[in-house]
Amino acid sequence: MTTESADPKGATNDETDNTKEATEDVTITKFGSVSVKRSTPKPAADLPLDWTKLGKPDDDDDDNQHPEMPLRFPHDVTDNLQLTPDEIVLVGTAGLKITHLGNNLSNTCTDPHKLQRLVFRSHMIHKMEGLAAFTNLELLELYDNQIEELADLEVFASTLRTLDMSYNVIREISPVSCCENLTELYLANNKIKTMTGISTLTKLRKIDLGANRIRVIEELSNLIHLEELWLGKNKIEMIQGLETLTKLRRLDVQSNRLTTVENLETQLDTLEELYLAHNGINDEGASQPTGLALKFPNLIVLDLSRNELTSCNPFTHLESLEELWISGNKIESFDDVEPLKQPKANGTSNAISLETVYLEYNPVAKEFEYRKRLAEWIPSLKQIDATMIGGVHHTTAGSGGFGGIGSNKGILLGAAPTKEYLQKLQDAAIQRAKAENSE
Repeated sequence: MTTESADPKGATNDETDNTKEATEDVTITKFGSVSVKRSTPKPAADLPLDWTKLGKPDDDDDDNQHPEMPLRFPHDVTDNLQLTPDEIVLVGTAGLKITHLGNNLSNTCTDPHKLQRLVFRSHMIHKMEGLAAFTNLELLELYDNQIEELADLEVFASTLRTLDMSYNVIREISPVSCCENLTELYLANNKIKTMTGISTLTKLRKIDLGANRIRVIEELSNLIHLEELWLGKNKIEMIQGLETLTKLRRLDVQSNRLTTVENLETQLDTLEELYLAHNGINDEGASQPTGLALKFPNLIVLDLSRNELTSCNPFTHLESLEELWISGNKIESFDDVEPLKQPKANGTSNAISLETVYLEYNPVAKEFEYRKRLAEWIPSLKQIDATMIGGVHHTTAGSGGFGGIGSNKGILLGAAPTKEYLQKLQDAAIQRAKAENSE
């Protein structure tokens, strides 16, 4: 195989002029006696934009006048930074984004000592700076920036109540230990590996460390006032270290590496919501004596979606439960759902009174009249999966019921669209038409 650019050598001047335009962008590739003509790729046009040089020094400028990001301070974004004496709020979801707070940030305030709330949300800020004059801050929010390190917190450590540094690139949280009066701490979506540094925050009521790289639940023993603990999307393998958290109401450990639910004895009387979706918990793991085998008299919401459950047996004793989310498990048939039936098969009453149940993406959800049977078995239900129940559970002639068909067979809309289901719908329509004609 040979390749050559087309060139009308040997042609007359007139021929050359006539064929030059047609051949100068053509490459001829020969395969033996066969020649294939292809268009010759044109060289890429030079990109005129300076963004192609971001992060690269200018060879002609020793002082490097082309930094990675343009310097942009708060006063470059708005002329009216402080709308009230005690608050600065600047959200960068649209328009220009701040890249530097600057050391003179306090000069933009009428009285920095009166400022209580400082919010720079969704910008491109890399460093905490210029905060030294704000000695009475109660809320600091630098959510969704590029901050790598917590700094300058000592200045307002005694007054700060809420700190939100979620969606940054922070690796260490130990600098927060000086803020002993914090009641809410948000550090979700960073690069944190350990919980070291929070043990001194004894007044915390809510902490969010979700979407980090934490492997062990620790440093919580002194946080006796904690009511909400959010640890979803980490690398945690065991629930532990909650022994002193006697006021905990919400616990989120979803999207981790749990296989069992345990060590929740202290939360027996306080736990209201428990989120454990996207783990590896099976029936045995959900029935541990120090975990969900406890009665939890105030538990309202339980989320075990996307686990390894095969039945509803682990939940029948949870009398206060109103919402049960177990979609995406391995619950095969209605025999596996029967433990939730009211009354039970043996004639005894089931104390559980569910209002919402999510069973979608289980094999049982594909069964005929799935919604109808659930509604019949659990009369307290108001919602099945994402669909509200809009009427009485048994439809009769002339009543709306679920689907408004008016059949005494109780056919429901929302069931799986199988051939049998469609046939029943057709039969019901025919029977209704006959009834109308006979009248």
